[in-house]
Amino acid sequence: MMPTPQQNQQIATIFRSMAERLASQRANPYRVRAYRKAADTIESLEEDIATVAARQALEELDGIGRDLADKIEEFLKTGRIQAYEALRTPLPETVKAWAQLPGLSESLVAYLYTRLCITTLTDLERLVRSHLLRTVPGFSGSEERLLEAITASQQPVPLTTPEEAP
Repeated sequence: MMPTPQQNQQIATIFRSMAERLASQRANPYRVRAYRKAADTIESLEEDIATVAARQALEELDGIGRDLADKIEEFLKTGRIQAYEALRTPLPETVKAWAQLPGLSESLVAYLYTRLCITTLTDLERLVRSHLLRTVPGFSGSEERLLEAITASQQPVPLTTPEEAP
């Protein structure tokens, strides 16, 4: 058996990594499975993926649809996949801190930020007030307690006057 061409291995590795990151964000399981299947297909391919792309036959490969074919072509042209770069971007520190709020976990915060585009406390407050947060898997807790915590964290820290200082 011939070794897997290097580009095939690189793309398979990226797709596997995307599957793992999406799974940790509780993305659609079919989407996660699609990335894993595509990685397996590309890795087992003896022909260089660039050759397959050049003859416009990517979608003929098992598990490769238009979306994944576009990502492969993007990698072949630029050496990167923008969707992968976006998944690799860590959460901002202010967003990570939301995991300390009642009823929220790190994985739920990552899901809210990456999948629902909740990027500010105001967005989070709106989501809670709409009662849609209770439909998100992984939310455990009281909406009222979460709203109180959000409101408290949005309050400015009172400054002490010189007379009050010790």
